[in-house]
Amino acid sequence: MLPVVAYGHPTLRKVSQEIDKDYPDLENLIDAMFETMYESVGIGLAAPQVNKSIRLFIADATQYEDEIPEARGFKKVFINPQIIETSGEPVSLDEGCLSIPLIREEVTRDNTVRIQYYDKDWQFHDDTYNGYVARIIQHEYDHLEGILFTDKINPLRKALIKKKLNDISKGKIKVDYKMIFPSQKKKLTRSY
Repeated sequence: MLPVVAYGHPTLRKVSQEIDKDYPDLENLIDAMFETMYESVGIGLAAPQVNKSIRLFIADATQYEDEIPEARGFKKVFINPQIIETSGEPVSLDEGCLSIPLIREEVTRDNTVRIQYYDKDWQFHDDTYNGYVARIIQHEYDHLEGILFTDKINPLRKALIKKKLNDISKGKIKVDYKMIFPSQKKKLTRSY
């Protein structure tokens, strides 16, 4: 399992770089990202969250396919993705993030996203997604652009959670997965 970088880590604010088919050990990285996401009880994970500033994210919403029709079969790898457009009625829902544990805030996102990307076999896709999976894609894609969901919340709400965000960056939280906290001398911590 890979450690997840916490809020405040500089990698989370970098714009990620494209990769090619020769990126070293890509298949193992993708496998480790899925393992990390499952162990951390996430539904999406971007490479910057595991301290890799590359244009790669994964998602698996199949656990919700009984309640959310668009989640059926939605387990994907997105390499070098580019969002072409977002559209549809804006929808506000609570979001959370493995890099910002224990905080959930309402974020408004468009209901439809068109995205071009390569899958793990380097097959090109130009797909449109709706609803909940469109939200997952936009959230993970934001990570590749150095954007966090807390950047999209009401400024008053952000001011109200400022102390919690500082506590996360200092490692003053308890989570059951490995994290890298930017404000600690010891860089790798597992809290219980």
